[in-house]
Amino acid sequence: MQKPNHLINEKSPYLLQHAHNPVDWYPWKDETFEKAKKENKPIFLSIGYATCHWCHVMERESFENEQVAKILNDNFVSIKVDREERSDVDSIYMTVCQMMTGGGGWPLTIIMTPEKKPFFAGTYFPKSGQFGRPGLIDILNQVAELWENSRDEVLTSATDITTHLQKNTDNIPTSYDAEEFIARAFDIFDNRFDKVFGGFGNAPKFPSPHNLLFLLRYWKRAGDEIALNMVEKTLQKLRQGGIWDHIGYGFHRYSTDREWLVPHFEKMLYDQAMLTIAYTEAYQATKNPIYKDTAEKILKYVMRDMTSPEGGFYSAEDADSEGVEGKFYVWTQEEIKKLLDKEDADLFIKFSGISQEGNFFEEASKEKTSDNIIHTKNTLTDLAEELKLPETELESRMENIRELLFEYRKKRIHPLKDDKILTDWNGLMIVAFAKAARVLGNEDYLVSAAKASEFILSEMKNKEGKLLHRFREGDKSITANLDDYAFMIWGLLELYETTFEAKYLKESLVLSKIIMEYFWDESKGGFYFTPEYGEELLIREKTIYDGAIPSGNSVSMYVLLKLGRLTSNPTYEENANKIAEIFAQQVQKMPNAYSFLLLGLDFALGPSFEIVVVGDPDSQETTSMIEELRNQYLPNKVVLFKSTKNEKEISNIIEILKEYKTIENKPTAYVCQEFVCKNPTTDIDIMLNQLGERKKET
Repeated sequence: MQKPNHLINEKSPYLLQHAHNPVDWYPWKDETFEKAKKENKPIFLSIGYATCHWCHVMERESFENEQVAKILNDNFVSIKVDREERSDVDSIYMTVCQMMTGGGGWPLTIIMTPEKKPFFAGTYFPKSGQFGRPGLIDILNQVAELWENSRDEVLTSATDITTHLQKNTDNIPTSYDAEEFIARAFDIFDNRFDKVFGGFGNAPKFPSPHNLLFLLRYWKRAGDEIALNMVEKTLQKLRQGGIWDHIGYGFHRYSTDREWLVPHFEKMLYDQAMLTIAYTEAYQATKNPIYKDTAEKILKYVMRDMTSPEGGFYSAEDADSEGVEGKFYVWTQEEIKKLLDKEDADLFIKFSGISQEGNFFEEASKEKTSDNIIHTKNTLTDLAEELKLPETELESRMENIRELLFEYRKKRIHPLKDDKILTDWNGLMIVAFAKAARVLGNEDYLVSAAKASEFILSEMKNKEGKLLHRFREGDKSITANLDDYAFMIWGLLELYETTFEAKYLKESLVLSKIIMEYFWDESKGGFYFTPEYGEELLIREKTIYDGAIPSGNSVSMYVLLKLGRLTSNPTYEENANKIAEIFAQQVQKMPNAYSFLLLGLDFALGPSFEIVVVGDPDSQETTSMIEELRNQYLPNKVVLFKSTKNEKEISNIIEILKEYKTIENKPTAYVCQEFVCKNPTTDIDIMLNQLGERKKET
């Protein structure tokens, strides 16, 4: 085995994957930059993550190659960064890449000065040039020659790029029209919607569940059935497609085709979280059992395969196994026929789109193999009608088949699991479990959310009580960023509204105080991605784009609005508005790219409700009142509960609750809308009428 390089003592699975490359990799540390300055060498920065398919390809092609390694070792100081550990570093240089090339992605390739100023950017490069495009060897040799013979030009270019980057991130507060943003975003989604297969645009297709959360709220606001249809069509097609793991559950990262058939097979924790939220809310809004079933199966996968003994959630599972993308997940028709009796094999082949020819293209050769990605063209209901079988009987048979295939698949070589625990992604997963526990009524989900929350809040803090970003193998480190705080605050607020345990609300207020003190821009508004006590980087970014996951500023705006309504403290809402103002110019250009921010604007515009329930927590009447609230799809509401058995617990946090009492010792609801309060009531029907709702059958 190759002698280890300087990554060997790191904790990141991605960095450790490269610890035995012949490239003399260094981690992102002050000493590395000092070495580059001392040796007067440019820095070759490569950013990726452990479950990134093309990162693996570039490693095999180039970073395990002795010729490439010699060029890098002789002429550069090479740094490897795990984008999931150092999302602050990744965000800056991804912005550089997009600015310089018009695109981005991973692996991200940057060449920069020892002062961290970039002058070359790109993504994946093959080792050698192809089709008139340069390969990595060509680029490295050209840069080495320029550094040696045209240093001044290179340094001038790096300075110009850095100056341009700094100007691009200098936003100015602007007035805005929230209703216009919401209406325009809906129109864009409507125009881009794929009416046949769901989702938006053509290949590649990403689930982007926060877009669906926006559309659900638009449907609630405008009563527009087109918005609901976009959500339902997308969620149903996602569940039928190959992007859904029909055997082991959970969603793959994205689809390489329009039909959701051929996925990029990695599974990311944040996708499971956001899609669970979308399916849970869709079930709450429509009561369609397929959405409940999908949310439950995602969570089953996360509890089974992605939960650490400590209670935190792992980050991802790789797309590749045995060096081949998707090998763990695909099936030949012969395998199915060998594993199942003829009747079950015929049934499964008919239902799951499995053919002799296969439907999966082998990536390297681009040739179709006999491998199949399981997917379905129709629902079980449709198949039961076609076969004239009772649906319950068919469902039972299909579940038995799935379990048999699952047990067989377990014996295959599994993809790598990235077992680091990240605070931000755990925050999203806590949101998903807490919301699902509340809406779907499963106590196991609450246990998972509470255990993860306890782990983060007890283990993922430094001595000063500030959050840390990453935990792995007992090691906790890396300064937490805005996403860590915002997503955890969101998770804690969802936990509070599920349990009504005051400790969660109290902790959310503690974390919100930290982000206001250390992340907030006092001069213009909005949150920086990094705290003022963090490492000094090329720039201090403020991000708003809602990409694979919502931005920290978008989620911060949303939770500040909720905190403002929960605590009756107008400062939270004022700061939420400042977030919208500082990013208004960006949002104006393409509001659909900021769909989670629009959730906050939708909340702020209203109608929104503040509801206080006062009652005996052990009373069935109280339980019925709370359950009826949970049965309604009312996304723009906050609910506080004051227990008659422990009135001080919540009143000590929110003083105005001291005045709230029961009527005739019965559970009592206080409903306020847009800062105007209605008469308190002990009658559930009156409460629902005040909310503009009515009882729904579950």
